[in-house]
Amino acid sequence: MSSAPTCAQVLMRLLRDYQVEKVFGIPGVHTIELYRGLPGSDLMHITPRHEQGAAFMADGYARASGKIGVCFLITGPGLTNAATAMAQAYSDSIPMLVISAINRREDLGMGRGRLHELPQQSDASRGFCIWQHTLSQAEQLPEVMARAFQLLQSSRPGPVHIEIPIDLFPAPMPGQLEDYKAAPAAMAPAANSAAIATAAEWLQSAQRPVILLGGGAQSAGEAATQIAEKIAAPVFLSLAAKGVVDERHPLCGGANLSFDCVRNRVENADVVLAAGTELSETDRNLVRDDYAFSGKLIRIDIDAAQLVCNAQPDLAICADAKESLQQLEAALIQRDATAGEHSEKEVSQLLKDCRKEWWDGSEQRFPWVEALREALPENGILVTDSTQLAYNTNHALPLYHPRSHVTCTTGYGTLGFALPAAVGAKLSSERDVIALIGDGGLMFTLGELAVAVEQRLPLPILVWNNAGYGEIRDFMDAAEVPQEGVNLRTPDFVALAKAFGAEGCRIDQPGQLAQAVADALGRQTPTLIEISAPSGAEQMEA
Repeated sequence: MSSAPTCAQVLMRLLRDYQVEKVFGIPGVHTIELYRGLPGSDLMHITPRHEQGAAFMADGYARASGKIGVCFLITGPGLTNAATAMAQAYSDSIPMLVISAINRREDLGMGRGRLHELPQQSDASRGFCIWQHTLSQAEQLPEVMARAFQLLQSSRPGPVHIEIPIDLFPAPMPGQLEDYKAAPAAMAPAANSAAIATAAEWLQSAQRPVILLGGGAQSAGEAATQIAEKIAAPVFLSLAAKGVVDERHPLCGGANLSFDCVRNRVENADVVLAAGTELSETDRNLVRDDYAFSGKLIRIDIDAAQLVCNAQPDLAICADAKESLQQLEAALIQRDATAGEHSEKEVSQLLKDCRKEWWDGSEQRFPWVEALREALPENGILVTDSTQLAYNTNHALPLYHPRSHVTCTTGYGTLGFALPAAVGAKLSSERDVIALIGDGGLMFTLGELAVAVEQRLPLPILVWNNAGYGEIRDFMDAAEVPQEGVNLRTPDFVALAKAFGAEGCRIDQPGQLAQAVADALGRQTPTLIEISAPSGAEQMEA
């Protein structure tokens, strides 16, 4: 036998050299030779119960840590099963590397009916990947990996998909395994100095400035806070940016861009600084009408195309948000304390006014929001699915640290995200994680509870049980459409949790939540905490 390393072994070596620690995937007959390269690589492999769960775990891992989430998928159904989760990551610009098998090179495009065959597998993921490549020779692997990581680390991120024909996994590679190294990462692009000078001049002279931050500013919170303090500007966050600026800060107006009082303040600002945000309807929790900016708009984004999306800027800066805001902060001069005091009072009043605009049913859920804030540790991570209570926590539950809000309620908005994403988030760090998911959404990915049990994760999983697709039920009622397909028969979730080997309990009062979560965080196994939604019984009777 040859002593040359195989393509699969070199792949594992390169992943470790690119600082990858964990991979999520399900082995199949087409990836046996891929997995031969795994032992001895120092990579930790996590086996979900469905490939969609693999990609959701990689997504949650990436959001919570800022690292790249990695998936191993089989040919055909492995990729198509993961498609929804990959599309969510694409929509929210989450760095994800997907390594999938593909049929042998001599079979590609031949339509021979091979196992797991797709006529053009790459076409299946073309719409939700920032780059794809099909390896045609094993020797191309180092260059392809270098290109993938440059895109993931130095540009607007999203899923990258690399297909490897199954006959290439065992193919010999030149040299020794130790010869293969990661390519150095590119420096984050900095802003043009003239653009920074113009932005600083506009902001310094502004009488009513505002700062808007999106998910692309995850690493820019400190610089954004310092700018806000220097120019006495309120800061508002997209849903993807919750926690980027500490929501306890007196200048932080939270993720409240959907409310009219905040819209009025932003639209009447004389200068708006928007960094890392699409200014899209999902940033505003589905308020469709775009903002009509009356003053100057400065936009900062690493993706040039996004600089003109949804609103035309007066100054467009194509650069990394953190680098740009740091440059801008250094160019600004501190205003007098009176201006800051005025802005702090304004933000305080706006937060009170937002509550007056809450939609029907919110007042019943506010005690649960407050209880969840009490239960969530200060630096904890909240992972939320599309469910009634999460739409309230989006706005009313303050978060204090970056990468504390992992949610699918933005962008693509799929169901079933929170449980596997919370597993990925918990595997990414020592921070405490709480998952919040509805009874309908949980059934999409319930099998991933087995992974949390296997990994002995102290993970509280809050199940908001409103006996159906409650949010859609509310929309049907508002539109005077008869309720069809939204009232569900729900299982005994506590019994299900125990069948998996997890713990389970049921609560119906907000005052019970803090203790239930504290108990869950103290265990070495997940705990499913079923919450009886306050309006569930009335809705079912209706």
